[in-house]
Amino acid sequence: MLKRLGGMSRSAIDKTRSLLGSSSASAQALREVRVVGADEHPVTRKLIGRNALKVLDRLNENGHRACLVGGGVRDALVGLKPKDFDVATDASPEQVRALFRNSRIIGRRFRLVHVVYGREIIEVATFRAAHDAGEGGEVASSGRIVRDNVYGTIEEDAIRRDFSVNGLYWDVADGSIVDYVGGLDDVEARVFRLIGDPLVRCEEDPVRVLRAVRLAAKLNFSIEASTLGAMQEVSSELGKTAPARLFDEVLKLFQGGYAEASFDAVRDHDLLQHLFPALQKRFDRLDESSAAQLESLLRAALVNTDRRVSEGKPITPAYLLAFMLWPEVEEAALAAIEQGEQVHDAIHAAAEEALSEQVRATSIPKRFSGPMKEIWQMQPRLERNHGTRALSLMEDRRFRAAYDFLCLRATIDPELEAVAEWWTEVQTISDHEQQQTTAANRPVATHVWGELPTGARKKRRGGTRRRRRPSKSGGEKHPSS
Repeated sequence: MLKRLGGMSRSAIDKTRSLLGSSSASAQALREVRVVGADEHPVTRKLIGRNALKVLDRLNENGHRACLVGGGVRDALVGLKPKDFDVATDASPEQVRALFRNSRIIGRRFRLVHVVYGREIIEVATFRAAHDAGEGGEVASSGRIVRDNVYGTIEEDAIRRDFSVNGLYWDVADGSIVDYVGGLDDVEARVFRLIGDPLVRCEEDPVRVLRAVRLAAKLNFSIEASTLGAMQEVSSELGKTAPARLFDEVLKLFQGGYAEASFDAVRDHDLLQHLFPALQKRFDRLDESSAAQLESLLRAALVNTDRRVSEGKPITPAYLLAFMLWPEVEEAALAAIEQGEQVHDAIHAAAEEALSEQVRATSIPKRFSGPMKEIWQMQPRLERNHGTRALSLMEDRRFRAAYDFLCLRATIDPELEAVAEWWTEVQTISDHEQQQTTAANRPVATHVWGELPTGARKKRRGGTRRRRRPSKSGGEKHPSS
């Protein structure tokens, strides 16, 4: 499918290696360049986003080399529609900024330019050289990159990329693909391979371990043996990674349309402990039957997320994250209820505890943790409420997400099936029919949270009732369903 059309001279390769340092393992990763003409590969302008083309064309028209690089090229080569468009150029950040009024220079550790088109951002990076090739680079004693602002040539930039399949450049000037690191061969072999010394590259940025697992799951690629060995050796460093960075990786793992495959890959590579430690501990202590039941619940949520992505429907991290932490919340809440705590208070306390533990591993912004707590709080109300009180739940802004949550729980808990089916039916009938069906045959599940209190409502501790917060007008429709 792909044809060798050109070559970099041996003297040019040697010169580049000398700039990088003769002892550098990364320098040895530089191969004879492979150039594939526009008519010999499937990456065309039609596959590239309009705004990305605007950036590429303007850079090229102003005398700069401009290339699409990374995932956009890789995905197009394997038959996927590219969604990410990153640009690499020989123009400095200041030169790029001068060409685009709608741009800004960002970053300290890694300076680059964001060109903004409404909600879309095209990221433009200047070709990088080795960290020790000049001022602007800094590596900590642990091997992690602290600053990465040494600019260089496209050849130097190529061997600084993480994986060979991400080190491919589509040159806007002639539509050719340029490969200095054997990425085209690895695309054809469907294998992920780190460029240079795998152990050094993983130590530079341990998050590459997660990135390899995620992309291999997405593309159904294998991971090259030495790369896999380095990943296994460095994976423990993920526990020292900033929770905010790991949260970003969680979003990429589970919101790209391949959440189920990503979850399997994370577990296969023993990485769940770094992302959801409480969940991993639970799997470790459960017997085979209970572990299978828990996995069925999680898998139902993962499959539902993938289905929504494939159908082009909106999703929110809150929904899937709520499933990941629900076993801990449910267990702690039930234990508190056994000690006499009221259901609402028990779930509230359990939710705070579970979230507090989780954010030590991966941060969860309040815009997600808030909806998660609301979804959890509505579960016993959906299961147990009678009469008009039950129907009023449909006015809650989190009803749709909580209802979907209940339906997925019902797939592994038969005693919830009748309740879930009733909620499904009642949303499709008229107001008059709703009143009738509520009075006549509203099923109630009490096996999880126990019986509803009879007569007057139990008083809250302290003798006062918490004032109910007024609901917001114009409630939103939750994007989980």
